[in-house]
Amino acid sequence: MIFFAGEPVLVGEFVQLCAAVEYRVASRLNPGEPIPAPARALNVTARIPPGVFLALELTNTDFGLKRKNIEALDSALPQSVPILTSSLTVSATEQASWVRNPRRLTGIGAYPSVLANDLIELAPTVRTDKEVVGQARDFFFTLGKEIAVVQDRVGMVIPRILCMLINEASFALMEEVASPADIDTAMRLGTHYPYGPIEWADRIGIRQVVSVLRALHADLGEERYRISPLLQLMARGEPWWRT
Repeated sequence: MIFFAGEPVLVGEFVQLCAAVEYRVASRLNPGEPIPAPARALNVTARIPPGVFLALELTNTDFGLKRKNIEALDSALPQSVPILTSSLTVSATEQASWVRNPRRLTGIGAYPSVLANDLIELAPTVRTDKEVVGQARDFFFTLGKEIAVVQDRVGMVIPRILCMLINEASFALMEEVASPADIDTAMRLGTHYPYGPIEWADRIGIRQVVSVLRALHADLGEERYRISPLLQLMARGEPWWRT
């Protein structure tokens, strides 16, 4: 059995992938977050059931809940069970300091829209066991995903670049350089991206984008990661840039 803990949207997407290859799964969703329709049919449990051979923690927007989930997994699971954890907003190395056996933990690049992506980034720490990396690789291969092993850095590769593009697009909107539709069209046709930055923001979620940018700014202290006022406002409510 595979156990998921974290944000309902992300857990729901991963469970759909697992269902397609008939993995048995159970999950625990973060409280206080809206549950999308696909996630309402999940096998949700308050306790971690026996027989779990792989666990995934999928929280990007709430540091406190993330640490609580990791510590609960570490306490309940046998020390031989790998923990794959999203490390977009806090490094896998820092998360490994929360568990008794840091060798069993590796970072992954998990963000909403994983269903449509062909690639998953793995970010093992210097202490991650090679067998854990191999198990993570095999698991994602069974889900039909390619793997890229990257350094354990906040934001990783694809999310860092996507969030910077979205942030720059929001600055362009604030300056009335172009409309949301025209920005998306320019990026799709000019760079051959599958989606424009506004479309990516809708797919990933503004709170996810802001959380990644905030973590990058805190980690690196660079001006290029300063969050646009528009994104900060939108993270507190519904996106309104299409109106």
